[in-house]
Amino acid sequence: MGIVYSIVGGILVSLQSIFNTRVSERIGLWETTTVVHGIGFVFSLLMLLFWREGNMGKIAEVKKLYLVGGAFGVLIVYCVMRGIGLSGPTLAIGTLLVAQLIATVCIDTFGLFGAEKIAFHFSKPLGIVLMIAGVVIFKVKG
Repeated sequence: MGIVYSIVGGILVSLQSIFNTRVSERIGLWETTTVVHGIGFVFSLLMLLFWREGNMGKIAEVKKLYLVGGAFGVLIVYCVMRGIGLSGPTLAIGTLLVAQLIATVCIDTFGLFGAEKIAFHFSKPLGIVLMIAGVVIFKVKG
């Protein structure tokens, strides 16, 4: 099921990025970021009301650093819209995926932020190089 959720998430990130960019062409980047997160907050609140699965009372037990993730969401939306606007969807999302993979390899390799440490293997940089090559080949105009 993890693969299925990841596929759906990847499709939604791509759609959201393009939709947000189209909105930003009319109202502006920060305005779109504000609207998107406002709508996201309302939707999230509704989902919470219907499908509670955790305990909000334990928020005090969370490391405060990890709460910065909400601000990351704002910066992610802004940066992706900006990237798509300047580079186009394929190059922007391809670059985003490569950067995301490099960051997560570092997190796994060094066991950062409580992640289980996973041994570094030559296949990891090879996979990243292949992804970069794939983005470049895909983007080359024929």
